Amino acid sequence: MLDISIIIKELAIFSVPLLLGITCHEVGHGYVAYLLGDPTAKNAGRLTLNPLKHLDPVGTLVLILTRRIGWAKPVPINPSYFKNTRQGILLVSLAGPAANFVLAILFFLLFKLVNLLSPLFSAQVQQFFFTPLSLIFVAGTMVNIILAIFNLIPIPPLDGSKILASFLPISLATRYMRIEKFGFLILIFLVFTGALSKFLNVVVTFTYNLLF
Repeated sequence: MLDISIIIKELAIFSVPLLLGITCHEVGHGYVAYLLGDPTAKNAGRLTLNPLKHLDPVGTLVLILTRRIGWAKPVPINPSYFKNTRQGILLVSLAGPAANFVLAILFFLLFKLVNLLSPLFSAQVQQFFFTPLSLIFVAGTMVNIILAIFNLIPIPPLDGSKILASFLPISLATRYMRIEKFGFLILIFLVFTGALSKFLNVVVTFTYNLLF
């Protein structure tokens, strides 16, 4: 049975970091595409930090209910605008996870700053102000590492698959990307068998230790 109080507490801590992580991830894709000559995301109003422009209602609901899997609206990209199509797709695909790694570093620095300032204030101020901030910044660090690593998994349509396809011979890359129609089913299988959690636990812990 779901414990509503736990869900509310988790939402209070994770909602801002998660929304910011998803938003910056999608804007990262769209902005790099724009820099490479593709105005599609800009014309669609997706180069904005307004999270409502990027959230998928069903994906958000599934994330709240399962607390395991969810999804945002993909930023529209038109590779025909790129001078070098494969290179453009590679750079655009890298941009989303890169944005999450940058956010993870910023959240970690904010966490360190809070810990540095907290002893200068009373216990009451620490409890009601610095402790919640500290929890949010820790969550922001971990959430963004998880988002980056998850999206780098080479299962279509995740960013990792497009990155890998950019290095494969065109004929092999074409066959590989045909897996995309089964990608969501593969991810659901990995989530509910626990394989995805085990993988993320190992890789996220390694990444966190490597960065910080």
